[in-house]
Amino acid sequence: MLYSLLLAFLMMTLGGLGFWIVEPGVHTFWDGLWLAFTTAATVGYGDIVPTTHWSKAFAVAVVLLGLAVLSLVTASVAAMLVEVDEREMDDAVLKEIRHLRADLHAMQAELKALRQEVRAPGQAADPG
Repeated sequence: MLYSLLLAFLMMTLGGLGFWIVEPGVHTFWDGLWLAFTTAATVGYGDIVPTTHWSKAFAVAVVLLGLAVLSLVTASVAAMLVEVDEREMDDAVLKEIRHLRADLHAMQAELKALRQEVRAPGQAADPG
């Protein structure tokens, strides 16, 4: 999870820097970062747009890399949530197994006591 977030941060930072360098309409690094994010996320608000051939080509690269990296971040978050759910489920199952074992041992003790109870009168009546 941490690696995918760091990769996303690095990609967005480099994308912002790249747009700041190649796009004349981007006047600050923060504008470049905003353009990189809206491009990578395929939102495209249109407040800042690539206007030159180089910046449009760079936008294509940012979209392709952005889709991959943002999908990786989403998958990492989903995997983390599923892992937590699985751990909780495993804990619940183990707890239930412990209860079932305790019930089984109690039933075995009761069955043993019943067998002894049933055998006792028969043994007393048997002379032999």
